[in-house]
Amino acid sequence: MGGLHGYEVPLETEDGVMPTFVTWPKTGGPFPPVIFYMDAPGMREELRNMSRYIAEQGYVVILPDMYYRVGKIRFDRDGLHSGPQFMAVMRAARDSISNELIASDTGAMLEYIDALPQAKKGPVGCAGYCMSGRFVVTVMARFPERMAAGASLYGTQIVTEEDDSPHLFVDRIKGELYLAFAETDSYVPDNVIPDLTAALEKTGVKYSLKVFKGTEHGFCFAERSQYHEPSAKQVWLDMLDLYARKLK
Repeated sequence: MGGLHGYEVPLETEDGVMPTFVTWPKTGGPFPPVIFYMDAPGMREELRNMSRYIAEQGYVVILPDMYYRVGKIRFDRDGLHSGPQFMAVMRAARDSISNELIASDTGAMLEYIDALPQAKKGPVGCAGYCMSGRFVVTVMARFPERMAAGASLYGTQIVTEEDDSPHLFVDRIKGELYLAFAETDSYVPDNVIPDLTAALEKTGVKYSLKVFKGTEHGFCFAERSQYHEPSAKQVWLDMLDLYARKLK
């Protein structure tokens, strides 16, 4: 029989308990692990369904609630990306985390993965949309011996003027990086793609960077008005191909 296991586990970190959704196929295994970092609107069934889809391809997927330091934050679907009050709360939640904090949380997740019988030992994959695109690049550089495949999807703040800007550390990456961007994205300034490309070209990092024509920020999410089905399907194909090559 097919199907998936799916549980929320209280994952211990240096800063408390991080609720984390974990899913994997009911048969077979052990399976390569993939960490799926949430986007700014936070934990919701849409992300759990995306995690399940990845798991169905033969992976253990770990989806952490990265807002746990400020409490249990849940946005209802009808309020998604609408209204000044929603945006203010989401910005405050988003600003409560940082590259350093996510690196710390990732260390805890890797310890959890190593103790999980259903998780195959060895390389780990990761994915992140929007806010978490920068976290993918960050953890690929911070854990180069473990992170073998990273998908950063219309990621924001990958190139900044801060000392912890992820693009400054891409020379540490040993895995393969896939970066997908929208053609029109107010959250990604015009300098980001050329600056990021220049930084990557100075290294020996294996990467693929694509800009999807006719798309806007958020084009991968089927529940958004910006959804662009052909591009979203291609992103899934690219990401799963990356995981198959680097993790299986």
